[in-house]
Amino acid sequence: DGKTILITGCGGSIGSELCRQVVKYQPHNLILMDSSEANLFQIQMEMQNENYCRHCEAVLGRVQDEALMNSVFEKYKPEVVFHAAAYKHVPMMEKNPWQAVFNNVVGSRVVMEMAVKHHVERFVLVSTDKAVRPTNVMGASKRVTELIMQCQQGNGTKFMAVRFGNVVGSSGSVIPFFRRQIEQGGPVTVTHPEVNRFFMTIPEASQMILQAGTMGEGGEIFI
Repeated sequence: DGKTILITGCGGSIGSELCRQVVKYQPHNLILMDSSEANLFQIQMEMQNENYCRHCEAVLGRVQDEALMNSVFEKYKPEVVFHAAAYKHVPMMEKNPWQAVFNNVVGSRVVMEMAVKHHVERFVLVSTDKAVRPTNVMGASKRVTELIMQCQQGNGTKFMAVRFGNVVGSSGSVIPFFRRQIEQGGPVTVTHPEVNRFFMTIPEASQMILQAGTMGEGGEIFI
């Protein structure tokens, strides 16, 4: 309530739901940041027209851009940052590993350093359960990001991370993919017939991020 909030990756499935939940608490200013022009425009219009968010600023750009990030923090002075911007498609990152490093590791480091430099109160990093003993590039990139987050602790900003697993209906989720396969008459490419998958909804995942932001004293990884 009354704070200036920055949400990176605000046009994604988690980021946009985060916007919807944050706006209910009447922030002073909501800074929407995304590298996708279409996604950013869509969530900006939704915030302004459906949620009546009068103080809503849209920033188009990439988190790796240090000059841009510095100017955003300088101009808007966010007090709370939710960092949801990331690449998260496992097979895609295996094929393009440098992009996982550039976006997830380098981009996150830039945002964290700006948060410290500009005296942000709280910073919540959206991580993944794939950061646990990572077996793929995406998971490894997020684990490195968590370690950078913990190194930043003690510089005045309270940093915390949240890991969660499969989110139903998020972009790249297997559920819409399976549904499409079923509609086309199959086959359904299940990883293994004995596999168990556990899902949460997008609103649940976003609530966990907000909870972590209030519970965190700094340096924690919430699971």
